[in-house]
Amino acid sequence: MSEKPVKPERALPEILQRDVVAQSRLFRVEALQLRFSNGEERVYERIPGGNRHAVMIVPVLNKDTLMLIREYAAGTHSYEIGFPKGLVDMGETDAEAANRELQEEIGMAARQLTFLKQVSLAPGFMNARMGIFLAEDLFPQQLTGDEPEPLEVIPWPLKDAEALLEHPQFHEARSVAALLLLLRQVKDGVLSDHPA
Repeated sequence: MSEKPVKPERALPEILQRDVVAQSRLFRVEALQLRFSNGEERVYERIPGGNRHAVMIVPVLNKDTLMLIREYAAGTHSYEIGFPKGLVDMGETDAEAANRELQEEIGMAARQLTFLKQVSLAPGFMNARMGIFLAEDLFPQQLTGDEPEPLEVIPWPLKDAEALLEHPQFHEARSVAALLLLLRQVKDGVLSDHPA
């Protein structure tokens, strides 16, 4: 497959005015008055990101099993199945945060972490970035996390990984993207063969 030529990037719109229109403990909503290169003006609302970003980890216990968690999601007011995830703390590298979150959420650490991709969530409205890691060569090691209740850890057969796409509790877009990245790793034969 040949790559299509990419057009030169356009100049970013000029920010004419920026106002905070709502603020809570977790979020700040800004209204941006913008002027585009063709002179058109519009107001966009966004949730600007802070200085912190997040990580998601795809833990592969062995050649046959990956690890998922089930946790409460306030946005949907339901329990969701997905991969361990969390914010990167100040002074931590993304890989350190990934290993810490593994220990807090599934009680295991990884000897091998592979960066897969950085993804964003709703870039038209917010600046939220997440690094996705593959975690292999896992071993038991628990850290205390900040979850209000213990998370349910779900071992899932790697041979049935595609079935997750049909599971009604597995629909969070970043987890779906992480699963697809894992399936590509499996297809390419690049998973390690570490026994757990």
